[in-house]
Amino acid sequence: MLDLTVIPATNAADLPAAPLRLRHWIGGAWVDSADGATSERRSPAHGVAVSVAAKGGRAEAEAAIAAARNAFDTGAWPKTSGKERATFLLKVADLIDRDRAKIARQEVLESGKPIAQAMAEIEGAADIWRYAAALARTQSGESHNSLGPDMLGLVLKEPIGVVSLITPWNFPFLIISQKLPFALAAGCTAVVKPSELTPGTTVMLGELLEEAGLPPGVCNIVLGYGDPVGEVLSTDARVDMVSFTGSTGVGKRITAAASATLKKVSLELGGKNPQVIFADADLDQAADAIAFGVYFNAGECCNSGSRIIVHEDVAAKLVDKIVALSRKVPFGDPLDPRTQVGAIISPEHLDKIDGYVRGAVAAGARVALGGAALPVGGLGAQFYQPTIVTDVRPEMAIAREEVFGPVLSVLTFRTADEAIALANDAAYGLSAGVWSRDVSTCLDFMRRVRAGTIWTNTWMDGFAELPFGGFKESGQGRELGRYGLEEFLEVKTVQMRIDQTRGAWVA
Repeated sequence: MLDLTVIPATNAADLPAAPLRLRHWIGGAWVDSADGATSERRSPAHGVAVSVAAKGGRAEAEAAIAAARNAFDTGAWPKTSGKERATFLLKVADLIDRDRAKIARQEVLESGKPIAQAMAEIEGAADIWRYAAALARTQSGESHNSLGPDMLGLVLKEPIGVVSLITPWNFPFLIISQKLPFALAAGCTAVVKPSELTPGTTVMLGELLEEAGLPPGVCNIVLGYGDPVGEVLSTDARVDMVSFTGSTGVGKRITAAASATLKKVSLELGGKNPQVIFADADLDQAADAIAFGVYFNAGECCNSGSRIIVHEDVAAKLVDKIVALSRKVPFGDPLDPRTQVGAIISPEHLDKIDGYVRGAVAAGARVALGGAALPVGGLGAQFYQPTIVTDVRPEMAIAREEVFGPVLSVLTFRTADEAIALANDAAYGLSAGVWSRDVSTCLDFMRRVRAGTIWTNTWMDGFAELPFGGFKESGQGRELGRYGLEEFLEVKTVQMRIDQTRGAWVA
């Protein structure tokens, strides 16, 4: 018997009697695909059908782009005041709060994440909409009054235009809320493509936008697969910008596809995020944060703290603490409020996770805990055990590549320089953390490690006010904070000559 905390299926009555029917939202109308095609999503935890979505193609993507283009070029939204945009965004935030339980439940059914986590994410998403509303009223440019007595310079910031927003399956509602309210606050129009695995909550958001009174065409939602929908949204010349969150491989393909029209591309991609634990760290605090960082969202998180680099003197003691905590983390039925880790998104992805673990063992690593699928009573085996892999060497795939599952890799170090070299020894640069009671050690780490976010003596805290994005192959551009609004703005220089003071060029 596994010495783990497992929550079996608890209440079959919580499952839907019928799957949710989902349609595209194009030009203010809810429509099916022209050819009638649909795709079904089954709950990764419970195995029942939870949504049936219209399966869009080139025709639907092009119609949505046309609607967004028309709304930007001839509609009122780009010309509205900051106050009007802010009022709308605040109304949406209130509607999200009203429907939080309904949205969270659908997200659980499609993604497999725990209901308590989903509820917290929807609450956080509403807060982001309110923060974006505040930015809508504070958007400003610059004036230059020092160019001479006859010149005035202005720097204006204007909406970039039509934006394609392509979102992943791991945080479907939260990540569209890190993009869309900022695009709308800037005055842009948008076409949204959620993952084909988790379309439900994005459609629910569209219904709230409609209820709040968004003009037709300002936001459009096209359901379907990356090929062809994502490809059209990345290449069509009528689109001015693509904002994508997902894997680094797909991000590279989007960048290549968008290059033909030189549209702006903003990418939030993968991570292989290190936490360095020095010998003087508070090991109890570190162990708890490490467990949270690797098991949150079943490790299906670009910010997962999946790679710890521990001082040799405390490595064994810290691993023992993490193993003990890992046994207590409740894995299982995501509809049970006690559950902290739910199902893996698909059987194929579970096999991929397990392949990394098996590959590490074959290369000489040791599994200190877990390392296999996790049977959950009444729910099958689309779950993975909390897994800790030790004796990991830097060249192993499990230490360098994004596993995207509840799997922790443990490396060790002797000197600070060695630790920082290991932290930087990855193609990614999304996040990093340091654990030490010495503030100088933390500051040195903060300055030398190349990552978009650095945490000191904590892990994965987040605030709408602070920007999020990565270095190296973790992406380009930023979401959240004031930078989240700036992504959707173009800069225009205005040079105004006062009076008839320009000298003649032709004698």
